[in-house]
Amino acid sequence: MKPPSNQPQTPALDELHKFLHAAAEREASDVHLVPGYPVTYRIHGELEAVGETELGADEVRQMVESILPDRLVAQLGDGKGFDCSLSFTHKNKPCRFRANVFLSQGSWCACLRHVPDVIPSFDWMGFPEGLAQRLISYTNGLVIITGVTGSGKSTTLAALINLINNQGGRRVITIEEPIEYVHRRASSCVITQREIGRDVDSFFDGLKYGLRQDPDVVLIGEIRDPETARMALSAAETGHLILTTLHTKDAKGAVTRFVDLFPHDAQEDVRTQLALSLRSVVSQHLLPPTTAGDRRALALEILHVNQPVRVAIKLGKIESIDSAIQTGKRDGMMTLDEDLHRLAAAGRITAKTARRFAKDVERMAGLR
Repeated sequence: MKPPSNQPQTPALDELHKFLHAAAEREASDVHLVPGYPVTYRIHGELEAVGETELGADEVRQMVESILPDRLVAQLGDGKGFDCSLSFTHKNKPCRFRANVFLSQGSWCACLRHVPDVIPSFDWMGFPEGLAQRLISYTNGLVIITGVTGSGKSTTLAALINLINNQGGRRVITIEEPIEYVHRRASSCVITQREIGRDVDSFFDGLKYGLRQDPDVVLIGEIRDPETARMALSAAETGHLILTTLHTKDAKGAVTRFVDLFPHDAQEDVRTQLALSLRSVVSQHLLPPTTAGDRRALALEILHVNQPVRVAIKLGKIESIDSAIQTGKRDGMMTLDEDLHRLAAAGRITAKTARRFAKDVERMAGLR
């Protein structure tokens, strides 16, 4: 692994180098560096310790310092968390990890997520390509990919941008923290990718200035604050397709979470705007496979905004969105329980897993 240009090769970096190569070899999705624990991999959803030797606090800090840019190393004492990415060569192929560095009980820790160099296909992901085509076909509006941490939201967004890139003809801007998948020139698309902390200060600034760069499509890695949310709504209303993520467990939760970013006295106006601008919400869950060692199964809940959904959002009757999804099959909608049933019937997940994640457990009663 080649260290960043502003960092010398050190024993700590060599040690981290060894762990990351082994992680790539074993197809681990995450590497955890936590004082008091051995190096721990997540492989196909399961945690696995590397030996029994516990990491020391100084050891982890040295590994952290070996990968952070100078501008972030200088801020380690501020007690904040940081995101960065690092690249190296594994078996003569590029290999990338996204790193989150954070404090726990006064000691520095890190979680490094493996980012495949090749953007996965929709078939490999288990994401319906017809749905992907629909999401990128919108000429304007807001599309939200939601789910808990580690549910594959960033990968889905990258695959959608890749699909746009291959079809050509659109100007795309991504604002990410950090940049994970790098999009190469593939057609008549023009894509620029901006990383928070390196290329731009915040998602808000990236969107604010990005709208002056002639975009057709803007990917916002995550909407976290009312300023970014309001500007995203405005951009969606004025002819741009906005793709973004939120951390919620279901589709209706994305609507609630978006509105709750704003003060109470502004929420009625926001609901009105959101009802007009929102196009689709896809909620993702990555579930344990039936066979240990297989890749996890992707379960989806799909919401497309039709007239009943639009009315529910505008009036704040969020609970009725579940009913709209259940009755919206003709519009391409799907409940999570329907997809869980499909995956269990196909043998991709167990009946026990389906019942564990189901909203209506009785629906899963016939599964064995």
